[in-house]
Amino acid sequence: MPSFPPLSGLLVVAIEQAVAAPFCTCKLADTGARVIKVERAEGDFARNYDRFAGGQSSYFVWLNRGKESIALDLKATEDLKLLKSMIARADVLVQNMAPGALDRLGLGAETLGPLNPRLIQCNISGFGNDGPYRDKKAYDLLVQAESGLASVTGSSAEPARVGVSVCDIGTGMYAHAAILEALIRRRATGTGEIIDIAMFDAMADWMAVPLLQAEGSGENPPRLGLKHPSIAPYGLFGCKDGNEVVIAIQNEREWRAFCRLVLEDEKLADDPRFRDPSARVANRGELDGHIGTIFRRMDHEAVAGRLEAARIAYATVNTPLDLCRHPHLRRIEVATPGGRISFPAPPAVTRGESRSFAAVPELDAHGVAIREEFGGKA
Repeated sequence: MPSFPPLSGLLVVAIEQAVAAPFCTCKLADTGARVIKVERAEGDFARNYDRFAGGQSSYFVWLNRGKESIALDLKATEDLKLLKSMIARADVLVQNMAPGALDRLGLGAETLGPLNPRLIQCNISGFGNDGPYRDKKAYDLLVQAESGLASVTGSSAEPARVGVSVCDIGTGMYAHAAILEALIRRRATGTGEIIDIAMFDAMADWMAVPLLQAEGSGENPPRLGLKHPSIAPYGLFGCKDGNEVVIAIQNEREWRAFCRLVLEDEKLADDPRFRDPSARVANRGELDGHIGTIFRRMDHEAVAGRLEAARIAYATVNTPLDLCRHPHLRRIEVATPGGRISFPAPPAVTRGESRSFAAVPELDAHGVAIREEFGGKA
């Protein structure tokens, strides 16, 4: 890591659990912020999601590197006093407790503002602080359903959950960006601010295109599996040897190259059924059937060779086990209480930088030291 990480010197207090808030604070910790993770006596419940990462939770190991852990009972007077002392000195507070929980503890905005005018507060919730769904429970799958994401995911037979916690992750990304913006603003104003991020809002933003398509047409976009609602040919095709390939044609130049070099049928490019993007989408069934017939005559290697020669975008539908062995996968290695664990590296790469990543903490691993530092009882 550079001699002066960009967030070095910042103190972040995180009253967090599960995925959305820990994703955000993990990114802050990766770039030098000191993140103190406040957990319940039993710990963040994500610690117990599974036991696949060296006997530990894969979720927790992935999202909590570089943090300090302290277990607090926020209903106990001394622990609440300690938390207030931490927040009074913090630059950022991130929390994803239930709406109103901090207010009930006496840590609402009217308290924290005077306590620490420079504090940036980031509150993460399912549906925000207002509106009819304010108190509705919101887990990733539920938000996928409620936002309409599940309705455009899956096959024509049934909707499906996106296979990773996309609502949590997307919300954590928005929170991270908003906090960085607030830190930049604070340089000019000298004061903090309050940020509210709702999982539903995050996914509604991602659903803008399906929403506009539905409002414009009066019909819901169809579920197409690995096909694209606005582009054809675009999707999964089987090969003679049982392997499959996903192709994506984005423009007319690629369409003509695909017909000439892959399908070896140059005249198909000017067939009235397929001669422009709208026609190809309207006649997708016939087009896909024709492509499928040709691809099923060739092994995957032969299909891939033609696609490469024509410079057509294509991919293989890999499994997680395939990803483990993927030649392009970058990894990092992080120390954990169960030993060193390797997993995918963060995507942002700063040229010339060699970054290291700190350990995943045991529950309350730093409790004694934090209590001494911030004036509580060990």
